Amino acid sequence: MNEGDEGARKRDITNRTFSFACRTVKLYQHLAKQKYAAEILGRQVLRSGTAIGANIEEAQAGQSRADFVSKCNIALKEARETHYWLRLLMDTKIVPTKKINNLLNEANEIVAILTSIVKKTRASS
Repeated sequence: MNEGDEGARKRDITNRTFSFACRTVKLYQHLAKQKYAAEILGRQVLRSGTAIGANIEEAQAGQSRADFVSKCNIALKEARETHYWLRLLMDTKIVPTKKINNLLNEANEIVAILTSIVKKTRASS
């Protein structure tokens, strides 16, 4: 992979995680209007879903390769947690499957991308 491809990949994950954060904010706004459990779970999704992109932004300014990997690993953990909360919202029928499925799929793809980034970066160290 050349440097241009690497830069494009970094922009892609940065843009995707920012878009994902925006979508989780909208989901939270919807859940906050509902019953107590929905609002509490919504807070969890909001916190972890927005933390993914924030950690990716921090990783871009990493002081070293190890710092970059550490921040990406934190983003990966947040993405996995977000995936969990989204599954919980869907399986408890708080949010219908058809309304949350795209967000759940995007969370799954972000997990896969971040897993790949962490593995490839560690391997090239």
